[in-house]
Amino acid sequence: MKANGSKTKPAKSSRTKSGRSGTDWPRLRRMTAAAIRKQIAADPDARPTDKQFWMTAKVVLPTPKEIVTMRLDADLLRWFRRERGYQTRINAILRAYMQAHESA
Repeated sequence: MKANGSKTKPAKSSRTKSGRSGTDWPRLRRMTAAAIRKQIAADPDARPTDKQFWMTAKVVLPTPKEIVTMRLDADLLRWFRRERGYQTRINAILRAYMQAHESA
């Protein structure tokens, strides 16, 4: 729930459980460029960019990952594996923990 008491929908994965894209491509192809721009403008998560943004933008390449063997509780691993990208989520959680404790 947001601070003002309103509920928000959880973000949907761009892929379905079958691994297929959740995008309605035929509907998107029928839309005009103006209709697409209108929906983007109405999206509170969309952040438009301008010429200045692209003049100072930098390409940031991900760092290579290392392969490790790690023992995790079975129920914990099952919980993470419910959705695609579970290893990426585990990595993000560990990174947040590391960053929170670097300044300490």
